[in-house]
Amino acid sequence: MTIQLSDHFTYKKLLNFCFPPIIMMIFTSIYGVVDGLFVSNFVGKTPFAAINLVMPFIMILGGFGFMIGTGGSALVAKTLGEGNKERANRYFTMMIIATVIGGIVLSVLGMIFIRPISYLLGATEAMIEDCVLYGRILFIFNTAFMLQNVFQTFLATAEKPKLGLAATVAAGVTNMTLDALFVAGFRWGVAGAALATGLSECIGGILPLIYFLRPNSSLLRLTKTGLEGKILLKACINGASELMSNISGSLVSMLYNFQLIRFAGENGVAAYGVLMYIQFIFVAVFIGYTIGTSPIVGYHYGAGNHSELKSILRKSLKLMGLAGIVMMILAQALAAPLANIFVGYDRELFDMTRHAFKVFSFSFILSGANIFASSFFTALNNGGVSAAISFLRTLVFQMLSVLILPVVFGLNGIWWAITVAEVCAFMISLIFLYAKRNKYHYM
Repeated sequence: MTIQLSDHFTYKKLLNFCFPPIIMMIFTSIYGVVDGLFVSNFVGKTPFAAINLVMPFIMILGGFGFMIGTGGSALVAKTLGEGNKERANRYFTMMIIATVIGGIVLSVLGMIFIRPISYLLGATEAMIEDCVLYGRILFIFNTAFMLQNVFQTFLATAEKPKLGLAATVAAGVTNMTLDALFVAGFRWGVAGAALATGLSECIGGILPLIYFLRPNSSLLRLTKTGLEGKILLKACINGASELMSNISGSLVSMLYNFQLIRFAGENGVAAYGVLMYIQFIFVAVFIGYTIGTSPIVGYHYGAGNHSELKSILRKSLKLMGLAGIVMMILAQALAAPLANIFVGYDRELFDMTRHAFKVFSFSFILSGANIFASSFFTALNNGGVSAAISFLRTLVFQMLSVLILPVVFGLNGIWWAITVAEVCAFMISLIFLYAKRNKYHYM
């Protein structure tokens, strides 16, 4: 079935269009998880805790790719909806150039500051060398990682979501294969895990770049262009919610680690690492869905098609609600087997991780609706509202929860923090959706 952004989207067509980005994000999450799985089982829980400790900093720098991709694709989709394909291609090209330049700069900064940042995050002497080694190897490939993040959104805007899926699957298979070879086979430890991930990111970032450099059948192609500062700034501001979500999530992860070291020691950090890995896979469904729907929303907003905006919003909120309930049930059922895969070698750590995931799973009920609400306003080119939802959800509410709840409930308060934050964020999302209904005519 050929699906165009200009179509009317039924439930079937919407799911067909969003299915490749959803699978793409699941694979992206899985091959990120594979590093932790192999390190935990073949290297040990201290190196596993080390890569979990440094990962938030790595994700912050890589998150600039999400910012450029989401903000830029929303602007490009709106421009396509307005009927100006030549200008859309220039904007698209600018975003790719900016990603390459920014990726190189951030890679250098990351390699320089990884050691002091690791200490700042709470690395012990037993963990510090693994933190530095893992981080520096991954920063070599940071530009490719940022390009991969950018193309994940732009391939949907180009009406080529299946190509994005193919590139991501190829990258995922590469990472899993190389992890087995480097970590389990050659016993290269955290260096092997980092190298496997970095090489897979090259496939996810470079293959789509080659596709767009050649003549192709998509809506977008790379073309000659200058750098227009105002346009780049507009895209970055609009995509700031995704960067904010990435930075906020990383900062909150650091706070979680500080609190867990205090309440549960090294086991607490390792258990939280498992939760984060598994959460990446579950939440990837929601993120993949928003990658698919964002260009649709942006296109119809640019075309002034209010009835389609209403339809997409209504259908999406229903789908996110249903998916959230299903994921909560799955998480409850899979808590023990998933914990066993990562930390089954340590009974105390296994029991802590299983219990934590059962509590943590209730957050999935509302997280999809909150992620979609933020993405919906990004697609409408309202970066301010999108950033506000994301900032409150991923930083303010979680930070307050993880600081306050443990005072009353101890370690359990840390595990409940994200669910409390999602409830608060859902109320904020509903307020913004209602407040902006007349401006965008989606209700």
